Amino acid sequence: MSTENRNQKSMELDRLSIKEMTRLMNEEDATVPIVIQENLDAINQLIEAVFERMERGGRLFYIGAGTSGRLGILDAAECVPTFGISPEWVQGIIAGGEKAVVEAVEGAEDSSELAEEDLKRVELSEKDVVIGIAASGRTPYVKGALRYAHSVGAQTGSISNNVDAAISELANFPVEVATGPEVLTGSTRLKAGTAQKLVLNMISTVTMVKLGKAYENLMVDVQATNEKLVDRSKRIIMEATECSFEEAEKYYQESGSVKTAIVQILANTTMENANALLEAHQGRVRQSIQSTH
Repeated sequence: MSTENRNQKSMELDRLSIKEMTRLMNEEDATVPIVIQENLDAINQLIEAVFERMERGGRLFYIGAGTSGRLGILDAAECVPTFGISPEWVQGIIAGGEKAVVEAVEGAEDSSELAEEDLKRVELSEKDVVIGIAASGRTPYVKGALRYAHSVGAQTGSISNNVDAAISELANFPVEVATGPEVLTGSTRLKAGTAQKLVLNMISTVTMVKLGKAYENLMVDVQATNEKLVDRSKRIIMEATECSFEEAEKYYQESGSVKTAIVQILANTTMENANALLEAHQGRVRQSIQSTH
């Protein structure tokens, strides 16, 4: 596995100055987007599969161990406030459970049976998608998760950082972002983890935009859970409609919904009709507005 090999550029790492180490790490990190670009076709196919299942009411599960599991949990958690979705829609599962988010749980990643138990606990079904994440591409926990997902008819994808990964053989839509040897040998929280985070950003963001969670490039389903986000909600309405702050505030206070306010203003309609339009178009702002022209 290339992720376990020694990086020839960092053989004298412990002798380098701070300035030399940060420059080397930065140079190595700069290779990650290039490798991702080379794998965009595979990433696109995985996203299309995720979107197809979620559009029909399915859920998305990220599953992994260690850093890979933590990154899945991070992406899943951030989908809730960013896109205003239920925590059930996108979930991260890590080998060893919640304890493993902050500390290592010995042996958890070596148990394929544990993965099956974890997926049974969330009542995985044929409607859902499971994406296994493993830098090595061979973590038993992730392999067990993908095998169980297949057994119930769920869609499957994988993200690994080595070519010819074992989990690729178990996934319908494998993504192999081979980031190569780390500056600190075997520390896959570095380039491999960065690559995983970037791919997860793409999966969740593109899927949610396709599901109608954005208008133009605006987060129209953002959850206004604090004063800052309430203010952002009003400014999103302003950006989308070119109305004044006072108008945005008026429409937002009336409906409590960024989407409803935007449709009201741009379609020149009532709050009730705006809500009806959004319901008829699965919450998609652009289609709701276009349907009135």
